[in-house]
Amino acid sequence: MATVSVSSTIITNRDASPRVLNSSRISKGALLSCAATLETTAADDIGSKYKFAAIPSNARISAVLLSCDSLGTAGAADIGIYQTTENGGAVVDADFFASAQVLTSALANLDVTFEANAAGGFDKSKLEMPLWQALGLTADPKRDYDVVATLTAATVSAGTLSLQVNYVL
Repeated sequence: MATVSVSSTIITNRDASPRVLNSSRISKGALLSCAATLETTAADDIGSKYKFAAIPSNARISAVLLSCDSLGTAGAADIGIYQTTENGGAVVDADFFASAQVLTSALANLDVTFEANAAGGFDKSKLEMPLWQALGLTADPKRDYDVVATLTAATVSAGTLSLQVNYVL
């Protein structure tokens, strides 16, 4: 075993000679937030999509928080990234943040930011990256993307579903 001293990007840049300016996305940036609420209906089918918010491609995602009523004895959703309606609405990564998140119990600000990381979605290694880079793109397309929940199991009951996405530009 060895004793080590490891520095983050922020500290490495600060200690460099000459100093390297950190991007405001990772140090001293302003936290922005989208908060959206919608109502589901009883027996929404698999594949139903709930569109919550538009996030700029150059945003660094800080947190994705899910809240909901109990939607009955069944119900689960992927939470991911889609093109906006203006850009065709196609799926980019349906479970980028969460994969088959169960909606059968009431949830209050459950952090699902890294829930799908084992499936190749957003994980801790991508925390410092802007959204476009975390999605695996080679350049910033300079567009918004929608954060969408897609049912992977039909719901049984109607209820309220809320999502808060915190990000830094």
